[in-house]
Amino acid sequence: MRNIADKFALADGNFIPCIGYGTYKIEDPKQAYDCVRQALEAGYRHIDTAAVYGNEESVGAAVRDSGLKREDVFVTTKIWASERGFDRASRAIDDSLKRLGLDYVDMMLIHWPANAKNYSDWQHINLDTWRALERAKADGKTVTIGVSNFLVHHLVSLQQGCDVMPAVDQIEYHPGYTQPDTVAFCKANNILVEAWSPIGRGRLLADPLLNTVAHKYGKTVAQICVKFALAHGVLPLPKTVSQDRMRENADVFDFRLDWSDLGDIEGMPETGRSGSHPDEADFGV
Repeated sequence: MRNIADKFALADGNFIPCIGYGTYKIEDPKQAYDCVRQALEAGYRHIDTAAVYGNEESVGAAVRDSGLKREDVFVTTKIWASERGFDRASRAIDDSLKRLGLDYVDMMLIHWPANAKNYSDWQHINLDTWRALERAKADGKTVTIGVSNFLVHHLVSLQQGCDVMPAVDQIEYHPGYTQPDTVAFCKANNILVEAWSPIGRGRLLADPLLNTVAHKYGKTVAQICVKFALAHGVLPLPKTVSQDRMRENADVFDFRLDWSDLGDIEGMPETGRSGSHPDEADFGV
């Protein structure tokens, strides 16, 4: 990758810009609009939102007002857990498109899997929700379909009944929490891994090892974390409301982490999750 607009190839034949701008917790409408406009001005061409973020209207308006061609901006949104099942998910997809004010999205994801803790028929629920995405793809409402927070057993269950495998699995991924089993399964099955919380929601900024590595390269810890994801073929989705940090998070293409530094970072102790465990989460129940 040479710049922020370079793309990963997806298994479905489409392409996705290699760094996305995340909009989680940017709920104020004006701030969300301004941040997306600023991200696009900074060179981002990949914007990640979700129904539950409450900012789809602002994201869509910012994309429409950006002056960029619609096909030049990759927009992702997600179906929330309360909308599982074919009928609810189908309505949720249409509702997201209305809020965004777009004819289609580039990618639609299932935000969280149904799990065995809360549903005896979790496999059926996930597959039924997935069918809605397959239909939306066939109808041109979304170009690519994928999942978020799915672990190996969720993916295997889906694999056994779906017509189209997910092109993407968006999971928590950062130094100290790399979910190697899920990443390995995804790579073996041509599923691109996206990293939400690639900087550990700020927890990593004071880490001694990462600060030592950052000093070596004349970069910030955030830049090291973004580069760490890219070095492993994982697409990072850094989120910030600071225009300077937007540019900083994208300025990672003029250096390469050497093998010893990658090894040291890979060997970091677990720093803990930023969010719920997919097998424990009770979203939508």
